[in-house]
Amino acid sequence: MFRRAFWFTTGAAAGVWATTKVQRKIRSLAPDALAVRAADKAVEGGHRLKEFALDVRAGMAQRETELNEALGLETPVEAPAQATRPLPARGRRAELGTTHPYDRNEDH
Repeated sequence: MFRRAFWFTTGAAAGVWATTKVQRKIRSLAPDALAVRAADKAVEGGHRLKEFALDVRAGMAQRETELNEALGLETPVEAPAQATRPLPARGRRAELGTTHPYDRNEDH
């Protein structure tokens, strides 16, 4: 009698354990769970890429400093300023009273 009760209880416990394990696996393979996991991995990959870029940038700055010291350059050479004219403000042609005949914004 005790053997049957023991094996019945053992079988019931194994069935509950297996059912729980299968249900967890099914939930982890659901589309929304997979999407969340993929998004988390993408964010993690982005953070790793950002850290890598920061490390590369720091290494470049350090190497540039070393080269400047080796060449005897104390201050970095600045590039000459580009002569650029500012873009006209939005709606400036309307203020001047001139419009281009092909201006598509005049109808909107």
